[in-house]
Amino acid sequence: MTPDTINERDAEDDRNDSSADTGYRVPGLERGLKILTEFSPREPVLGAPELSRRLKIPRTTVFRLLQTLESLGFLERADKDRNYRLGVAVLRLGFEYLSSLELTDLGLPIIEALRDETGLTTHIVIRDGRDVVFVAKAQSHAPIFSSVKVNVGTRLPAYATTHGQVLMGDMTLDELKKLYPEPELERFTRQTPATVEDLYERVRDDARCGFAISESSFERGISVVSAPVRNDTGRIVAVITTTIPRQEIDASLLDSGLVDKVKRAADELSQRLNYRPGNASNAGSKYMKALGLK
Repeated sequence: MTPDTINERDAEDDRNDSSADTGYRVPGLERGLKILTEFSPREPVLGAPELSRRLKIPRTTVFRLLQTLESLGFLERADKDRNYRLGVAVLRLGFEYLSSLELTDLGLPIIEALRDETGLTTHIVIRDGRDVVFVAKAQSHAPIFSSVKVNVGTRLPAYATTHGQVLMGDMTLDELKKLYPEPELERFTRQTPATVEDLYERVRDDARCGFAISESSFERGISVVSAPVRNDTGRIVAVITTTIPRQEIDASLLDSGLVDKVKRAADELSQRLNYRPGNASNAGSKYMKALGLK
């Protein structure tokens, strides 16, 4: 097979893709972005054959896309074979974007103060579709936290994490079913919701409390306390969370007012985002009423 033959086949694939779309989509760009989104903390290294199988793209096209992404710095070789991992350009693009967000600019001093007050690593977390994304971090100075591998940019499944369940506190059951149409959810631990209905009950419970405590519910040996952050419309846009690198949370930590400290930090960031409980818009109030919280 000659390069010209490969190019003709790729061009034909692009024409077929384009004819199926009504907008001005660029199939090559779309494919390249889909390749990047396949990499994750659980699968940091992938090769062309696997990507071709997952994305249903001809292997020759995948090779060309991988080489292009590598030349731009978005991917790099993981070994001497044809396997790849995310490159520095992806990190640079992500960090530059995150650093420009009002949420992180306003929230970083708050989680740093919470870190200093509690001695615990603290984060700001947002939801992106079915994932939660860690967008800001204040690292604890205690050596025990060096084993916690959660950094800015880390993604985790929203439904399976306490962070995600708090972030979905505004959502109705119908909205959750649209987000998770599958009949059963993958279980990570015994505490993972098995169905959307189970998830909804967990979301409602956390929303009623105004915070959530998790003891090894997603990852053994990691416990968290999380509280929601709302914007000027009253919608939940983030959570502030503290990480305790233990299977269970010591009673002394809770007795010291840890939950109240996390809630105060979340409330402070909400206020900086112009949230006022008495002045929330109808949009925010609608979701709170739907959950039976108002």
